[in-house]
Amino acid sequence: MLSVDFGNSKKLNLLLLGAHCDDIEIGCGGTLLRLVEENKIEHVKWVVFASTAERKKEAIDCAEFFLRGVESKEIVVLNFEDTILNESKSEIKNVLVSIKNNFSPDLIFTHHRHDLHQDHKLLSELTWNIFRNHLVLEYEIPKYDGDLGHPNFFITLEERYVTKKIKALLNYYVSQKQKHWFDNETFVSLLRVRGLEIASPTRYAEAFHVKKVSF
Repeated sequence: MLSVDFGNSKKLNLLLLGAHCDDIEIGCGGTLLRLVEENKIEHVKWVVFASTAERKKEAIDCAEFFLRGVESKEIVVLNFEDTILNESKSEIKNVLVSIKNNFSPDLIFTHHRHDLHQDHKLLSELTWNIFRNHLVLEYEIPKYDGDLGHPNFFITLEERYVTKKIKALLNYYVSQKQKHWFDNETFVSLLRVRGLEIASPTRYAEAFHVKKVSF
């Protein structure tokens, strides 16, 4: 697997994978904002698999916001159906194989393999099935299932990244505001708890699961 030194001068090629239109931003949005500001990104390929016409527009607009300052980027929002990605497993696998054949990322962000949402779990499994020699950070999504685990990789975030991330989620994903959990309190609480767990000097952090890593 590839290793990444966030402190070196080499810029990163990132592959961001999300089952649904807001997953990437919820899971690793603060980290992206930090990497963009620190000029650590060479190229980003941002891929979302399930969407509707309304959510696709929200996703593209929000992705553009998070990637402001990144000159080389590709945002892809596909039209698979929410909650039943399993029915399109072979097609989704083909999409990922095509990506691998044309792009070798330094770092991949995807869902946690023990996420109880069936779409999230599938995408994580396919990521590992296809990208076997890459460094993969599995992000977390808070939800009703109560499946938040014990992450082993943390990226500290200053409060400005937290504020910017949450503001963007609430401003761009208007279609999700009726959900009882989609609010400032949910998002900031998880970031604060993860910051507490590592005694972050900035108070906040995003957390990830790492299956394999080398340095």
